[in-house]
Amino acid sequence: MRVSVLDYGAGNVRSLHNALVALGCEVEYLSTAEQITAASALIFPGVGAFGRCMEVLEARGFTQALKAYVAAGRPYLGICLGLQTLFEGSEESPGVAGLGIIPGIVGRFASGEGRSVPQIGWNGLRPLREHGLLDAIAPDDAVYFVHSFRVAPDARLAEWPLCETDYGEPYVSAVAKGAVSACQFHPEKSGAVGLRLLGNFLRLALGAEPSLTPPPATRAAAPPGGKTRFCKRVIACMDVRANDSGDLVVTKGDQYDVREKSNGGEVRNLGKPVALAERYYHEGADEITFLNITGFRDCPLTDMPMTQLIAEASKNIFVPLTVGGGIRAFTDSNGVSSTALQVADAYFRAGADKVSIGSDAVDVARAWLEKKELTGTSSIEAISRVYGRQAVVVSIDPRRRWVKTSEEAEGHALCDHSEHRARGPEGETLCWYECTVQGGRAGSGLDVVQVSQAVQALGAGEILLNCIDNDGQNDGYDIPLVRSVRQAVGIPVIASSGAGSAAHFDEVFKQTGVEAALAASIFHRNQVSIREVKELLMSTGVDVRQV
Repeated sequence: MRVSVLDYGAGNVRSLHNALVALGCEVEYLSTAEQITAASALIFPGVGAFGRCMEVLEARGFTQALKAYVAAGRPYLGICLGLQTLFEGSEESPGVAGLGIIPGIVGRFASGEGRSVPQIGWNGLRPLREHGLLDAIAPDDAVYFVHSFRVAPDARLAEWPLCETDYGEPYVSAVAKGAVSACQFHPEKSGAVGLRLLGNFLRLALGAEPSLTPPPATRAAAPPGGKTRFCKRVIACMDVRANDSGDLVVTKGDQYDVREKSNGGEVRNLGKPVALAERYYHEGADEITFLNITGFRDCPLTDMPMTQLIAEASKNIFVPLTVGGGIRAFTDSNGVSSTALQVADAYFRAGADKVSIGSDAVDVARAWLEKKELTGTSSIEAISRVYGRQAVVVSIDPRRRWVKTSEEAEGHALCDHSEHRARGPEGETLCWYECTVQGGRAGSGLDVVQVSQAVQALGAGEILLNCIDNDGQNDGYDIPLVRSVRQAVGIPVIASSGAGSAAHFDEVFKQTGVEAALAASIFHRNQVSIREVKELLMSTGVDVRQV
């Protein structure tokens, strides 16, 4: 089976490539308008911003060829932006024309009422009619979405809508007309469900049977009253660094100390990153995060082992991969400079779906707080402009600063621990959270709410919220901290640091409203499995993708 993929230079096409190869396809990348015209089955994987995407399509002479191909009703599958560009335009980029195949303008989700934007996570599909693209896919199967803009139901769409999804409001999550189809979700990142959908497209487009039969799908809880359910995410995280022999290993420690107290002080080795990641994928992890905690001596563009790790992991893992560590501007030992955007691009090309920015985010947050101006030059702004807000995660590492009175906080956002476990050295229950830099080794003087709101304004799509005081303690997430940030921003928040049992996931979801919770050591050491976490959450009424 030969399938053509339009690669216009933005986003992670490797994941789609790997999924198609797993299904038995030979993949051809299209770089000219003539190749588009000659394609027998075309997939347009869109990741990024609408305006930037249309700008690149026009510059490369693709626009008219794509219009003609789709208008002729030839086999086409659009993914995410590949769906949105079929419309006349998008509120994301006012005045920029889309392909105009389908009438209407793609609109932005309205935030509020506990709904974060972007929508990032797993949700169900509500079929509006029968279609071969949905064969063997049940209404309660969960697929992966990551987007800020959506297609609202509209009578002008006529026969195009194929299924809808609910996220505070119903929206069109897939369209189909003849051999032309498109979906707002990412099948290449939707596990067994997504592989089945891609296989259905290949069967319809090429008349060939995929060589891979996906295992039984994981599902969302059955939708009540016909509405789909947005699932909370359980994320497996791996701190990856080079050991003293130069090999990449998964490690973990207390308050970021990853060396053994005995055994010569070697770096703690909890397993091989790719092998562990594959295990977590099969256990039902909704996302997998790799954090490169090796101290960089040079530009990460030359850090080939990490990019190779991502490339290897993405071959057999069909859920989103996030990579963090060194996503910032560098000048190497030869005087060659690389921007944060170039570093991020290298990771996306290797197979990452999102990048996590750490210490650099505190620096740009400080600059924004001083002037409240967007310069377009920060790492967050540059990456989100090209790849979209949803591709940028900001990892924040706060530490408690205990105070006896609110006046001692000097205007910083306070949290009250009187109903929770933590106490200061003299029994204090009030604290503010200072964001740290340099892997938790230095303070910034900025509190966690200041930094969270600043990075949201700069273009971050998600916050990975750690807590140095809780790291490795296994006594639960810092509920006051997580709640304060979740209430302060309108983008998704991932709770991190402190999980020691399945019950801690239930606690943080119910008491804070966060969209995702992350854990590391309890999974690495087999204290609790991802399957056990999800079974408990389902039993307590938390919507999750079932295993």
